[in-house]
Amino acid sequence: MTKKHVALLVGGLSSEREVSLMSGKGVEISLKELGYKVTVIDVGRDIAKKLEQTAPDVAFIALHGTYGEDGCIQGLLELMGIPYTHSGVMSSAIAMNKLFTKHIGRDVGITFPKHQICMPEEITGGKIQIPRPFVIKPVNEGSSICTYIIKEGDNLPEYEDIKQYKRFLLEQYIKGRELTVAVADFGSLGVLELKPKKGFYDYKNKYSSGTTDYRMPADIDKKIYDEAMESSYKLHQALECSGITRTDMILSDNGNLYFLEINTHPGLTEFSLVPKIAKHAGMSYAQLVEYLVENASCKK
Repeated sequence: MTKKHVALLVGGLSSEREVSLMSGKGVEISLKELGYKVTVIDVGRDIAKKLEQTAPDVAFIALHGTYGEDGCIQGLLELMGIPYTHSGVMSSAIAMNKLFTKHIGRDVGITFPKHQICMPEEITGGKIQIPRPFVIKPVNEGSSICTYIIKEGDNLPEYEDIKQYKRFLLEQYIKGRELTVAVADFGSLGVLELKPKKGFYDYKNKYSSGTTDYRMPADIDKKIYDEAMESSYKLHQALECSGITRTDMILSDNGNLYFLEINTHPGLTEFSLVPKIAKHAGMSYAQLVEYLVENASCKK
C-alpha cells in the first residue's frame, strides 16, 4: 500500500519560527522512516501557491504561534480541501486566545487564576488593578514569549518592550508546582512535572539543554493526578480539539489546581514535553507522528 504524500509545514512568520523549525526536523525524520513521501514547505505568504504545486494528501502542521496555530493556516487548508493534523479553525483560534479559553473552561468547571486584561499603555500607565504578585503575558502568544512575573519591588516592563502586542493578560501569580498534561482524542496520556533549575519555565528553559528537570509521571497525590488528567481531557473536548494538545497548570502550595492554557500545537522538539509524556504512555515519537498523520482531516 502506497504511503501518503505529506506536506510538512514549518517555519512560518511568527516569533516562534525557530521552535517550528526545530519541531519540523524531528517530524521530517520520523515521517521518512515511516515511509511517507515528504515535502517540506517553509511557510510564507505564498503558501497557497506552494500547496497547489505540491498537491499533498495531508498537511502536517509543525507551525507555532501567529498564523500557524491560531486558525489561519487551518482555514486555508479547509478552503483548499487538504486534510491537516491537529485542531481545526475554531478550536485553534479559541485556544490561542487565553481569555476565550478561560471563558469556555470555566463553563465546564475548570479553575483558572484571577485575571485582568490590559493594553500596553495601561500597564505602563499605572492602571493595574490586580494585586502583586502577578504574571504579564500576551493574550495571543506562546512559548512564554514576552512573559513577566511581577513581584513586590519589581519594575514593570517598559512600553517599548511590550508595545508590539495589542492586549495582555495580567494573571494572579500562583506559587506552586508546574505541571503539564498531554491529551489525545482518546484520552489523557499522563501528567509531567517541570522543575526549572532557575526561574520559571520560560523560553530559555523550554528550548535549552540542561536547564529543566522533568519528572514523569509527576510525583503528586493520585487524586490530584486524576483530576489533572480528567480536567485536561474535558478542556480538549470542550474546545473540540483534535489530534494532540497539551494543557499547562499550577498545583498550588495548598493543593489546588489552577489551569493556565491549552496548546493545540505542542512542540515536537528534542526538549518538548508531549513526546516525553507519550513515551511513558507507550507511544514512541514515530507512533505519535503517525497517529497525527493518520487522523488528519478537514474539520470545518
